[in-house]
Amino acid sequence: MLTELETKLLGVMMMVIMLGMGASLTFRDFLIAFKKPKGVLVGILCQYGIMPFLGYAIAVSLGLPPALAVGLILMGCMPGGTTSNIFTYFSKGALALSIMMTSVSTLVAVAAVPALIAFYSNAAGVTGEFAIPAANVAQVLVVLLVPTIIGMFLRKTNPNVGATIELIGSLLGVFVILFLVVSWVPRNYQLLLSTPWPVFFAAIGLGLIGMLLGYWLARLLKQDKNRSRTISLETGIQNGPLAVLIVTLTFKDELQQQVLLIPVLYSLFIVLTSSAITYWYRKTATREALARDSAKVEV
Repeated sequence: MLTELETKLLGVMMMVIMLGMGASLTFRDFLIAFKKPKGVLVGILCQYGIMPFLGYAIAVSLGLPPALAVGLILMGCMPGGTTSNIFTYFSKGALALSIMMTSVSTLVAVAAVPALIAFYSNAAGVTGEFAIPAANVAQVLVVLLVPTIIGMFLRKTNPNVGATIELIGSLLGVFVILFLVVSWVPRNYQLLLSTPWPVFFAAIGLGLIGMLLGYWLARLLKQDKNRSRTISLETGIQNGPLAVLIVTLTFKDELQQQVLLIPVLYSLFIVLTSSAITYWYRKTATREALARDSAKVEV
């Protein structure tokens, strides 16, 4: 369970993160995306088609209890996080596509996430005190759209200020994950030691399997390898801090602690698994670039 101070800090940090995400965008970006929407549309299909179903499928197949099942389904229904933009940059992926996917998935989340959580929670038999009210989720997402829009206007009025806020917001996304881990894990290490392996599998598998399916669905839909790797990272890397915030605002006491387990574990392991995948993608991108350069020389 997060303390009241930690919950307030998390809320403030999420505001700054969303401000930074907004500052990474211009209104021209959306015009370009609408003119050539295929990459973003494929990404959104992966984000909201694969991940919510994957969270539901893992929860049901492992027979997770309601508190853990709703935490996993919530995690699967989240929009992409700004952390994915950092991993995309280091993987030599399509950064512009990554930023647009994160932004559009966050805008779509206002309508999509409450509906998906309700649908998959009911399908998994999660009801009563374990259910997350759709109104709670929608309210949090609408509130977080405000700093996003402010960030866009700051970028438009002063590009230098916008770029600085963008950098701060991206770095803060990583810091929030570290904050959650550092503040929560030491107080709950006994809970972690007693946590069965299926819970760890669920928390780790959601991100890893999501990346794998995101890559191959993108390839199936005719995206090139570089864009498919970008969509892969965007698909698997969910907005963990947002999920934690929704849990802390919805549940209290012991129930909150139970539901928080998978979002916190996911946030911890996604940094580790994404780092490994990013290293692999970077080596692959470098090898492909060298092959193209070599082919040009031979011609």
